[in-house]
Amino acid sequence: MIGMVLAAGAGRRLRPYTDTLPKALVPVDGDTTILDIALRNLAEVGLTDVVIVVGYRAEAVETRQAALEARYGVSITLVHNDKAEEWNNAYSMWLARDHFAEGVLMVNGDTVHPVSVEKTLLAARGPDLLLAVDDVKSLADEEMKVTLDEAGHLRRITKLMDPAQAYGEYIGATLIEPAAAAPLADALRATWEGNPDLYYEDGYQELVNRGGTVAVAPIGAVDWVEVDNHDDLEKARRIAKGY
Repeated sequence: MIGMVLAAGAGRRLRPYTDTLPKALVPVDGDTTILDIALRNLAEVGLTDVVIVVGYRAEAVETRQAALEARYGVSITLVHNDKAEEWNNAYSMWLARDHFAEGVLMVNGDTVHPVSVEKTLLAARGPDLLLAVDDVKSLADEEMKVTLDEAGHLRRITKLMDPAQAYGEYIGATLIEPAAAAPLADALRATWEGNPDLYYEDGYQELVNRGGTVAVAPIGAVDWVEVDNHDDLEKARRIAKGY
């Protein structure tokens, strides 16, 4: 199994930081960036081969690649998304499809969370596709919410849901077993070909709609944040100091 980070996004709401940097390289604790935390977490659970999907300001990641490899003891492979400023991240994830066959623990490049999330996913291995879900946090309209079926598997994943109906929030970390590689890649392709503005989570929904099974792993009461704007960045800076 390898690690993967989706880090192609521009993060326009984080300007001026993202005038010259992708969102994943915005610092959250001194010189420590969101990407640093992701790589540190993956290395801590033994995932030292890491694929990073880059796009917007990819050169900023490229210039730091050797230093990041040395700092965290990882080997990094970059996958380039030439549509990062035009299309949404269903396409970004699909571009890394050839790496799914090895089994992947994928994290979003804009999410700051502790290594307990990776440990929770690895401890719950078994299902072909396993999503980390916060079932404690109070939800609002912006969150990527999930509902479950009677067996406790994913029924629906979308931001467009009444928070009161949701089981919890998907936090941007997924464990993909090799058996899920081909079905997921095909669902992602159908998603971005149908509408390139869709999220990779819409690809998960497509997989479920086709009869696929997607399981969830509750992460418990964990301090984490998806960094979309400056308020989120301030929260990330507070909680990153405690990791």
